[in-house]
Amino acid sequence: MPNHDSPFVRQPHASPDAVPDNPVIAVRKQAAIHCLKQVMEPMLNKNIVELGMVRNLRIVDNYVYFKLYVGDHQHMLKDQAQLALGDLTWCQKAYIQICTIPGVRTTLAVSSGKGGVGKSTTAVNLAAALTKTGAKVGLLDADIYGPNVPQMLGLDQAAVEVTETPEGQRFKPLEAHGIKVMSVGLLAEPDHPLAWRGPVLHKIITQFIQDVDWGDLDYLLIDLPPGTGDAQITIIQESPICGVLMVTTPQQVAVSDVRRSIHMFRQVGVPVLGLVENMSYLVCDCCGQQQSIFGNGGGEQMAEELSVPLVGKVPIDAKICQGGDTGQPLPLADAEAPLSKVFGAIAVGLNNTFKVSSWEETLTGEEVFEH
Repeated sequence: MPNHDSPFVRQPHASPDAVPDNPVIAVRKQAAIHCLKQVMEPMLNKNIVELGMVRNLRIVDNYVYFKLYVGDHQHMLKDQAQLALGDLTWCQKAYIQICTIPGVRTTLAVSSGKGGVGKSTTAVNLAAALTKTGAKVGLLDADIYGPNVPQMLGLDQAAVEVTETPEGQRFKPLEAHGIKVMSVGLLAEPDHPLAWRGPVLHKIITQFIQDVDWGDLDYLLIDLPPGTGDAQITIIQESPICGVLMVTTPQQVAVSDVRRSIHMFRQVGVPVLGLVENMSYLVCDCCGQQQSIFGNGGGEQMAEELSVPLVGKVPIDAKICQGGDTGQPLPLADAEAPLSKVFGAIAVGLNNTFKVSSWEETLTGEEVFEH
């Protein structure tokens, strides 16, 4: 190597297909990417490059370096990647750094292009619906601008405990309704703003991703801040997110913001699994007709335009607000509510996609998510 710099120094996150200036390096990088595209993730039936698992790929002389972001059950992909790169005659050695969250199989982000569309409500109700299927679920509230998840799950302000583990000190998540919860809101005094600047923000978010003792989880849901700022990019860089659920409302303003967010995730190589249209309609108590309070067709338009499946249309229901205020997610409080059925279907789709078995016969249900 020409210098003693670490090959794993964090670089600006970009798709592995980004082409460097040096033509020799460019050719070798594309050859390495071609080899890595032969490594298939067996459950999702897609290659590790397409799934955004390969990040920060670098070619230095005759060596290949990259980070491999995987779930706790996917470590075998490292050996397969090493084997695939063995076809490169010029490659003397490949250095692969595994990046994972111990005990966590699948890490998913819940995101939105703008605030106020019900992103945190979606994250909480989806976590509840997944838990009801028998999945082990954790929820990381990384929304530094509105950390409402603890209140929505009925958790009072509590000090974050630190435990000793074989890997060192780790935060101990709280638990509510069978969901393990960690929130940036637990680090602040009640009613005080979280006025953190870049370096402090990055350190706290990194700690919440790397230093929480989640135990064994089928899913870790990360409630992202709205938009496409520094906090979102930090979380994407530092965590093995294998997919994103985007939340929008039917109105065109929200749809336009979601479009920007979807392009951002695709630029950094993170798949967008589906689109949830929140506040989709209101069912009239008198006549039973659906009324489109915020317009209609926005979700379908976005799904068709960007080839993202529309996985759920969530109705407006006063019980949703009541459940959030009292800490009782509707899928657990009223399984027959229309919202509960919508999130139940999304949970079934996720279980089918990621092959998570449950006490219900979910694997015989209709596939909700397209691979």
